[in-house]
Amino acid sequence: MPDDSLPLKPAPLNPGDQVVLISPAGPVAPEHVERGAALLREWGLSVTIGAHAYDRDGLVAGTDNDRLADLNTALADPAIRAVLCTRGGYGSQRIVGGIDTALVRRDPKIVLGFSDITALHLALWRGARLATLHGPALSLRTEPDPVTRAALRAALFDPTPVRVVAEPAEPTTAVTTSGCARGRLLGGNLAMLAATAGTPDAPDLAGAVLLLEDIAEPAYKVDRMVLQLERAGLLTDLAGVAVGQFTDCPAGHPSVPEVLADRLHRLGVPVLGGLPIGHGAVRVTVPLGTRAVLDADAGTLTVDPALRRP
Repeated sequence: MPDDSLPLKPAPLNPGDQVVLISPAGPVAPEHVERGAALLREWGLSVTIGAHAYDRDGLVAGTDNDRLADLNTALADPAIRAVLCTRGGYGSQRIVGGIDTALVRRDPKIVLGFSDITALHLALWRGARLATLHGPALSLRTEPDPVTRAALRAALFDPTPVRVVAEPAEPTTAVTTSGCARGRLLGGNLAMLAATAGTPDAPDLAGAVLLLEDIAEPAYKVDRMVLQLERAGLLTDLAGVAVGQFTDCPAGHPSVPEVLADRLHRLGVPVLGGLPIGHGAVRVTVPLGTRAVLDADAGTLTVDPALRRP
């Protein structure tokens, strides 16, 4: 196992590098994936599509065996320099037990995704201490906005720290406290984090800055999921909490931000909300597994790159 103090980092991409689009979770529309592939080709990358990326098997994009095969095939291929997920949805947790982490340790590659792909991030962290990228899916219904586009390109090509500034208009701004926290950024989608409790992939968050985001969850479920993490002991020694977008959550009283504030403030650590990370219109790509500085007073989250310097 690589040293916990130094995560395994892949190399940055260069024009001409080969990347692959795979669907470890939900099914996708080919035309949406082609829009994502076109964006990558614009940046000079050579794009291939996983053999089963367009399959469908009930809830998921192809059988568990086929989706896992696409992932492990990509991890084994020395020509592939990045594994980019087409979407989240549902299904990643069904295959993470079969990831060949020896391949990851032998030849670390960029892995990008978010939402349900949080299960993949957590499994790669547990099994290989791989620094990954929490960023937009490459199944694009529309062209990404300029901020999302620029942040994604920088995260793939540029091994420099990522600085995310909280947006006052984001509803989760209301959860912000004060103070500064330093620690490794881990986490992602709240529902997927809660689903790891009691599994081998439940992360050790002692000293970490925890990233949280989600979509379409009512307040009582958000309360229940954070409580589950707390009761499982995962929140005991956090350094701080970075709260991204909680998008399309049903309105009500208490609201989702109010529930988050109630649960998170009692932890007694700095909390920064309003970060444009998650399912919102603007989706900033951030590394997972690297050191971060959360400054709740300045409204910034600064994260070391997931890419190693050449």
